[in-house]
Amino acid sequence: MPHSLGRETAESIVKLCAAILASIEHSLSNDRVESMNTQIRFMARIAFGFTSPGAFIALAMLSRGGHNPILCGRN
Repeated sequence: MPHSLGRETAESIVKLCAAILASIEHSLSNDRVESMNTQIRFMARIAFGFTSPGAFIALAMLSRGGHNPILCGRN
């Protein structure tokens, strides 16, 4: 390990080596979760003008939840 990393960083890498290698091998990361959290925080700022929490929940479910209801008069 290079000396510039520092002893604590090197110890952390050694300690987490199996988890680091597993995340690289299986292409895992938390970027999708972080993206979803950011989008929901943005929707929450929009929802300050809503009259009920249910409206915010409906907005989140419709835009991010994958629910595609059949709307009247639309195919």
